[in-house]
Amino acid sequence: MKSSVSIIKCASYEQRLVETSVRRAVDSLGGIAVFIRPGSRVLVKPNLLMAKEPEFGIDTHPEVIRAVIRILKEIKCNILVGDGPSVWGKQIENVDEVYRRSGAKRICDEENVEMVKFDKRKWHGQFPLTSYLNECDHLINIPKFKTHELTLLTGAIKNLFGLVCGTYKTELHKNHFEINDFSRVLVDIYEKSKPALTVVDGIVAMEGDGPATSGKLRNLNLLLAGSDCVAIDTLMSKIIGVEPMDVITIKEAVSRKLGNANMEEIEVLGERFEDCLGRPFLLPSTSFARKKIPLPIVNIIRRLVKYYPFVYEKNCIRCQACMDACPKNVISMRPYGMHFDYKKCIACFCCQEACPASAIKVKKSLVAKLIGL
Repeated sequence: MKSSVSIIKCASYEQRLVETSVRRAVDSLGGIAVFIRPGSRVLVKPNLLMAKEPEFGIDTHPEVIRAVIRILKEIKCNILVGDGPSVWGKQIENVDEVYRRSGAKRICDEENVEMVKFDKRKWHGQFPLTSYLNECDHLINIPKFKTHELTLLTGAIKNLFGLVCGTYKTELHKNHFEINDFSRVLVDIYEKSKPALTVVDGIVAMEGDGPATSGKLRNLNLLLAGSDCVAIDTLMSKIIGVEPMDVITIKEAVSRKLGNANMEEIEVLGERFEDCLGRPFLLPSTSFARKKIPLPIVNIIRRLVKYYPFVYEKNCIRCQACMDACPKNVISMRPYGMHFDYKKCIACFCCQEACPASAIKVKKSLVAKLIGL
């Protein structure tokens, strides 16, 4: 059975334009009532990664959240909005500050919708997810279109990691730091939560060393929508210029038959897909896909090619966010700056994701340098 994904062009975050464009994206799929039962209780989960204003392009833009809220109001839903900000370590970043600075709280106040914190959990196998999943009838997923230093792409599937409660994200990174293993965890979460609808904010996307302050913003001017997160991520991977099976979460989800990654099995509605393809994205420094290396060779050299985080001292503000985020506690502050114990570092790049000052960069092993990665 084919999966339908709508793609709609949207040139800015002007309120009326965003609402009209999101409505077009949903209506082209048959309308909101195809996915959400009228009068039901709905959890809306944007990507609220860190306490940065909308112009930083890190969090889902508040106007995309507003558009989804207004569409749900038309069918009289009871709406809750929330996320678990992906800042890990010994303490959780101030969620109220993330909600405020991202603009999400302002939108919810204006629309008279409740924002919730994921402070109560229910265990699903090896991980605890927010209890609101069980208390709500439907989940709507609103990821931000970004590249990701660890997973290559953060889209429909990866955004669901925010459903994991509190500091347990640290444990998952610590225990599943290898990319294939961590991707299996992400797909486990997708399989458990299965959003009724996903709307991707790709109006301003991020390329390079995303998903936070080290990435580079790019005007993509697109919104994507659908119910099959695998199909959505497949189209996103094509847009950034990589093969879907190079994104391990897609490969894992396809192996479980959780969605379609074959372009012949994906119906694109709205814009012509060919018209949405521009120059390939700048990929993360850690990505093997940057060099188009065949997978068999990748599997041979992966153990020899290593990437590690290091601090670009000129940007460092000594906030210690990297120390708090590190699941292995390998970062310490010295008189000369931040110090990494590379013997224990698992190269998860949580430090880079948490850094508010774009001070964490990528260090390559000698083999990576010699073969031009």
